Amino acid sequence: LRPPEPARAVELQERAHRIREHIVDLCAGQEGGHLGGSMSLVEILVTLYFSVLRVDPEAPDDPSRDVLLLSKGHGAVGLYATLAERGFFPVAELAGYATPGSRLMGHPVRAVPGVELPTGSLGHGLALANGLALGARLDGLDRRCYVVLGDGELQEGSVWEAAMAAASLGLDRLVAVVDRNGLQITGATEQTVGLEPLA
Repeated sequence: LRPPEPARAVELQERAHRIREHIVDLCAGQEGGHLGGSMSLVEILVTLYFSVLRVDPEAPDDPSRDVLLLSKGHGAVGLYATLAERGFFPVAELAGYATPGSRLMGHPVRAVPGVELPTGSLGHGLALANGLALGARLDGLDRRCYVVLGDGELQEGSVWEAAMAAASLGLDRLVAVVDRNGLQITGATEQTVGLEPLA
């Protein structure tokens, strides 16, 4: 990606600021949410949804769309805030997050426009994205598949099995993005299970 033009960069920063405001509001509500894991996603999601992904909020199931899976499903409030700002559903719906009858649950669910699959069982997102990328290839679609993983979930062996499978299958329309915030629920990732040299 090339750096955005100055005016576009300001627009993206303003969107990121609004999304952060939504995240704080959602996490401050009665049900709460994963504040840190959602905040660390903001620039990633803003870049993808406003500069990279070929998606149409008016046609969220368009077969030619790009797909994004949020493997670190505990960052759902960040995803919901981004999807609302992108126009997949009204921003006002965020106020109902995690209330009885709301489709905005603690982890992403398919009932939310723009959510491809339920996620949050850490370590499975990359394998699911592999399946979507392989399916697109078999169907002759030009779809790109993106998956956002948390760095703490990289400690799951299933992530590395999926990475090996992606390489073996030559899934060149698959992009894995790691939210390398250095933290997981039990502390710093490098003090729990070291990931370096991650690259």
